[in-house]
Amino acid sequence: MSLFRGIRYFLLSDKSKHRTLKIILGFYPSNPLLYDQAFTHKSIVNEDQANGRSSNERLEYLGDAILGAIVAEYFFVKYPFEDEGFLTKVRSKLVSRKFLNQLSIDIGLDTFLETSADTNRSRSIFGDAFEALIGAIYLDKGYDSCKKFVIEKVIRDYVDIEELIQTETNFKSKLIEWSQSKKRTYEFDTIAVEKEESRYFKSKLKISGKEVSVGEGISKKNAEQEAARLFFEAKKSH
Repeated sequence: MSLFRGIRYFLLSDKSKHRTLKIILGFYPSNPLLYDQAFTHKSIVNEDQANGRSSNERLEYLGDAILGAIVAEYFFVKYPFEDEGFLTKVRSKLVSRKFLNQLSIDIGLDTFLETSADTNRSRSIFGDAFEALIGAIYLDKGYDSCKKFVIEKVIRDYVDIEELIQTETNFKSKLIEWSQSKKRTYEFDTIAVEKEESRYFKSKLKISGKEVSVGEGISKKNAEQEAARLFFEAKKSH
């Protein structure tokens, strides 16, 4: 793990991104252009449409499907006696946007991501880049190499499975249970926000008519989940 934590220093002392990427991946890319694309945010492409570059959106789409399959198989084998509901829940936690965002930063992928200067780098773009990287590995090396990277370089080094299982992720369900037990009403006031080249959602959570938290996300569902999570986080700190 210490090898990955030193990634920023390595980037400062060595200008070769592909050599640095080899440390993270465990192999040298056969097609470096795929990995360059994986770390190219759409804001860069929109900023200079004449540069001929492609954003990582298509690779993200592919990587999302491949990652889901790998994680599903991993938990299927790891927990042979658990039912479908347990497997679905734990897989969803690992591939959630919030978890992938932090995972991408922990590994050091944020140092590779290219965005325009005014792009908001605080939301989902790091998790998107991680999925795009999975897509690039799949196209470059195939499914088995992709699976090896996810299990041996990511899950084993960065994911505490038992802690993940205990982590609450469906805060809207928790909110429903809480409101029923407390005999309180709740509502979400959710709107879409257009900003520069990006679009996201902002959700205000109101308990008995009073605003208690505001969440943001790439979808209405994610924004409402975040608002509910922030509500419970605030309650825990009081």
